[in-house]
Amino acid sequence: MSIDIRERQRPLKERYKEEPESAIMRNSVRSEFIQDDPLRSRISVGDQTYEVAAHAMAGGPEGEVCSGDVLLAALAACQEITIKMVAASMGIVLDDLRVTVTGEMDFRGTMGVDRTVPVGYQRITCEIAVSAQADAERLRRLIERGEQYCVVRDTLTHGVPVESRIEVSGLTPA
Repeated sequence: MSIDIRERQRPLKERYKEEPESAIMRNSVRSEFIQDDPLRSRISVGDQTYEVAAHAMAGGPEGEVCSGDVLLAALAACQEITIKMVAASMGIVLDDLRVTVTGEMDFRGTMGVDRTVPVGYQRITCEIAVSAQADAERLRRLIERGEQYCVVRDTLTHGVPVESRIEVSGLTPA
């Protein structure tokens, strides 16, 4: 299947230049409360629903997807798709592409055992294996551009403000 990425994106780019506000997207996902299981969450993204559990190293069930897995999966998927789109735009035919994302975390931080240890991943490593009909210099530029335009990678690398708006209900007065 051959998709002309440039042609497909041309009207979008033109609209975004002419109407910058049309380029702003607000994307939301929502958790659905599972009352009888404190180790699970159900996440809705549009019409799709996914179950996520606490990691086994935090007391969750063994072998189930946790939110950290979803974060790493989002990075792997975004990098793969972005690299494929850039390859199509550059006219590079890919024979194979594999993105492996590995996260390292010390659960002493997550579990509150050692407050000097950060909560969450301390290191994330991306391994990109590409096989294509192009010379090494073009493949280097391909990967460089793929990393440059990967939304998830950029968000993780440069950070983004995260704010919470909290609504509390059902409390009885003391």
